[in-house]
Amino acid sequence: MKLQSSDITPREWLQSRRGALRHLLASTSALALPSFGAAQALAPTQRPGKLAPLPAKTSLLPGAQAMDKLTAYKDASGYNNFYEFGTDKSDPAANAHTLKTTPWTVDIEGLVKKPGRWALEDLLALSPMEERIYRLRCVEGWSMVIPWVGYSLAELIKRVEPLGSAKYVEFVTLADPKTMPFVGSRTLDWPYTEGLRLDEAMHPLTLLAFGMYGEILPNQNGAPLRLVVPWKYGFKSAKSIVKIRFSERQPATAWNKAAPQEYGFYSNVNPEVDHPRWSQATERRLGEDGIFGKKRKTLMFNGYQAQVGQLYAGLDLKKFY
Repeated sequence: MKLQSSDITPREWLQSRRGALRHLLASTSALALPSFGAAQALAPTQRPGKLAPLPAKTSLLPGAQAMDKLTAYKDASGYNNFYEFGTDKSDPAANAHTLKTTPWTVDIEGLVKKPGRWALEDLLALSPMEERIYRLRCVEGWSMVIPWVGYSLAELIKRVEPLGSAKYVEFVTLADPKTMPFVGSRTLDWPYTEGLRLDEAMHPLTLLAFGMYGEILPNQNGAPLRLVVPWKYGFKSAKSIVKIRFSERQPATAWNKAAPQEYGFYSNVNPEVDHPRWSQATERRLGEDGIFGKKRKTLMFNGYQAQVGQLYAGLDLKKFY
């Protein structure tokens, strides 16, 4: 099954969109509002908001199953991997208040017809926002179900017009030792970098996310913009992106450089390929029956096999892990 952009949701511009976005960027204290059409779905996990609202239309995407219970906001925003702010899961929520997200720009470089620098406001205005409920599976064995707010990364890629020689997309994230206390540690080679094949980056499920739960992203979740690639392990979804580079050669990525025997370039969710130190066959859903709760079976491509399996036809998924 090949997913087309038309399978996602009808597109229409929001009235006075640019003015609303200016207000969004200027405000970090407004009460959060549920995304349009999603009030009932979000009610169990919403709380009085401290972040600016980010309204969006709800997308009914194949593979985003409505029966998946949403992870509570407090869990999704309080249990994170963001090594720039510490290696413990609670460190990002405790330390990421130092991150400065305005002003923010993203540089587009490499093999494109239209390189340049994009202001955050212009990225927000590029395409109508959608809310998409995606599973996120992390390599350590835990998973979440989060209503993300953003639009397909393909919208930006089409606008900058990659050259025919472009085969890969590299994502470079912020590495500011003044606002990110663990940048400079020996854990990783900074800045944190990730990459996708161009066809993976162009897939409609690959989301350029600016918010979650109807609000702008919390700092600890990758503000002000991040990737969400739902069929790959969570570390492929780069946070706090400042540069997107198009290249002919496969880019080096942070965890592949740090531990190539454990973290491959593709990093697709594959329960049949174990991590060298643990099995990937099962997972625990965050907030579901605690740390000793019953495990659930991990799904191939995190449950998105019907949508993305054709991207890897003929590829040895144990060799290219």
